[in-house]
Amino acid sequence: QVQLVESGGRVVQAGESLRLSCVLSGRPISDIAMAWFRQAPGKEREFVAARTWNDGRAYYSDFAKGRFVVSRDSAENTAYLQMNSLKPEDTAVYYCAGDPGGPASQYSLDYDYWGQGTQVTVSS
Repeated sequence: QVQLVESGGRVVQAGESLRLSCVLSGRPISDIAMAWFRQAPGKEREFVAARTWNDGRAYYSDFAKGRFVVSRDSAENTAYLQMNSLKPEDTAVYYCAGDPGGPASQYSLDYDYWGQGTQVTVSS
């Protein structure tokens, strides 16, 4: 059974950094495009960032460009989201997602595997 488990979310001050982790179990991460989405209270889930499985490309939403970095470690079977210069509007539940053989899409429906989410709260 494939599972994704996120960790690393907590309460931080505006301007601080945070790294989220997403551990995949049940199969190798090597051929899975990995992405991060987030959902704030009262809002729809939105794309944050994604990284391909084959050519190392990364894609970011406009709000994440220049502040967030998505990475992956095949040896650890883990994906990461490094978030810098955090703002109060970054407060949300962050989810990781996996799409076997996929193109690192920005659309949530393209992803087969989902974690349970980790809460990030940024105070001003």
